[in-house]
Amino acid sequence: MHTFWQNATKFIAAPAIFYWASSLFGIANAGSFSVTVVDKEGKPTADAVVVLLPSGKGTARAALPLQATIAQEKMQFVPAVTVVGVGAKVRFVNNDPWDHHVRSSAAGAAQFSDTKQAGAIDLRLEGKSEGKPGKSVEVAMDKAGAQSAVLLGCYLHGSMRGHVYVSDSAWTAKTGADGVAQFDDVPEGSVQVKVWHAEQLLDLPMQQATVGAAPAKLGVQLQIVPRRRRS
Repeated sequence: MHTFWQNATKFIAAPAIFYWASSLFGIANAGSFSVTVVDKEGKPTADAVVVLLPSGKGTARAALPLQATIAQEKMQFVPAVTVVGVGAKVRFVNNDPWDHHVRSSAAGAAQFSDTKQAGAIDLRLEGKSEGKPGKSVEVAMDKAGAQSAVLLGCYLHGSMRGHVYVSDSAWTAKTGADGVAQFDDVPEGSVQVKVWHAEQLLDLPMQQATVGAAPAKLGVQLQIVPRRRRS
C-alpha cells in the first residue's frame, strides 16, 4: 500500500516538476505554422519573406545563416532574394565576363534615392577571366539600418536587381514556388506575422495569429502582381 501511494505521488508530481522546470528555463511547447502568400490575382508567390515574432519563449530549430553567397550571372543577382541573420558575411561573386558593381540601398519606395546612406555597399567587381574563378568580395551585413530589406543594383546595368533580407528573428523564411513558408518549431501562443516582397513597395500591415497544438495556417495577399524573373 505504501508503495502504491509512493508511485502515485511520483506520477502526480512529475507534471508539476516539468511545468516548474519549463517556467524556470523558458521552455515552451512548439507548434507547426504555415503562411501562404498569393499575389493580387490569387496566384502563389515565391520569394516573399515571412517573419514571425512569437510572444512565447522558445528556440528555433535552426538559426538563420551567417554566411551566404550571391553570384552575378547573366546580368542577374542569383539568388534574387537572400535571407540572413544580423552580422552575416555575404560574399558577392562576379561570374560574368564583364565588370559589375554592387551597390545597395534600403528597399522600398525610395530605391537608390539616397546615395549617402550609412553603411551602403558601393564596390566594383572585375569581369571573370576564362579559366579563372570569378572576382569576389565579402561584406558584413551588420551596419546601421541593416535589419531590413536591402536592394542590390549595378551602376552599369540598370536592370540588375537583387535583395538581401537581414532579420533578427530566427523564424524567418522565404516562400517556395507554391507560395508557402513552413515553420515547425514556433512557440505556442500569439504570434505577429510580417510579410515582405521586393515589389510590394508599401509595407503590408502586420498580422496576428495563434499557434497551438494543432497545425496553424495563415493566408496573406499582396497588393501587386510580381513581374516574372527571366530564367
